[in-house]
Amino acid sequence: MINKDYILDFAKSILAIDSPSGYTFNIINYLEGICKDKNLAFEKNKKGNLIITIPGKNDYTIGLSAHVDTLGAMVRSIRSVGTLAFTTIGGPILPTYDGEYCKVYTRDNRVYTGTFLSDSPAVHVFEDARSKERNEKNMHIRLDEITKSKDDTLKLGISAGDFIAVDPKTIITENGFIKSRFLDDKISVAILFGLIDYLETNKITPVNTLKLIISTYEEVGHGAANIPAVDELLSVDMGCIGLDLACTEYDVSICAKDGSGPYDYDMTSTLINLAKELKLNYAVDIYPFYSSDASAALRAGNNIRGALIGPGVAASHGMERTHWQGVENSLKLLIGYVTKEI
Repeated sequence: MINKDYILDFAKSILAIDSPSGYTFNIINYLEGICKDKNLAFEKNKKGNLIITIPGKNDYTIGLSAHVDTLGAMVRSIRSVGTLAFTTIGGPILPTYDGEYCKVYTRDNRVYTGTFLSDSPAVHVFEDARSKERNEKNMHIRLDEITKSKDDTLKLGISAGDFIAVDPKTIITENGFIKSRFLDDKISVAILFGLIDYLETNKITPVNTLKLIISTYEEVGHGAANIPAVDELLSVDMGCIGLDLACTEYDVSICAKDGSGPYDYDMTSTLINLAKELKLNYAVDIYPFYSSDASAALRAGNNIRGALIGPGVAASHGMERTHWQGVENSLKLLIGYVTKEI
């Protein structure tokens, strides 16, 4: 029995912890605490990835990865009027940041709130308020502090290099929709911990040893570049929706090829056949503008097989949405993959 409440509560908890790439220690510490409570064997590598080991019946080792880092921003400079210029972390759809609330984390652990705004933020003042391009050059962050100059802002302890986190605005509806920024990829992290909960609750030993890798730099391209010794790596990340793609928010996506190239033929075929056998709602798709932790591991020269699955997520890198059915189908495929003699 899959524990829906556990997974959704877990997702809400981690979505509430700000973790743009490079500023993930708080969420990793939170997950470490859960591992300790569950008496799980875990370690951290030097870059901060959390690695959980679940012994299996065989010596063969399957890596399962999901990333806990998100898109975000960083203070680039302080403008003369006291507002902040910023640089993005990862690749957000920047127009969706316009008007969004955020937090600025200083290096001495102070936290300030603010808002992303266009440099032409008022229609009653600026003729180009609607048409001005939303990009780093034409946007700023308005702080919720009395600051009228660069010196005023400097006195707050804010400086270039401080991290900026965007409000995720998480909502889970009664009919199963999960709306939030950063479902890419925190919903998959919740799925992996849902897998752990399922194995523990049902006292199941997986067929092969599992290494669950919670990576911290996926959004900037090198999340799982360095991994523990595994024979294969199955990345659990969001499935794409749109254009000629077959995936929906209710499906588990099986990606045959993304921008880094085709995934392992045997692994991908096994996942497709297993989805059919389990009668899951699934889709097989190609993602041309995408890469994953498995991509990073393969590019780094690891001698592994790699594949990619995940729940369908709409409006990626913007205001994202998925559905419980997509989460459930993804978890069921994972459960089948680690418990069946394939």
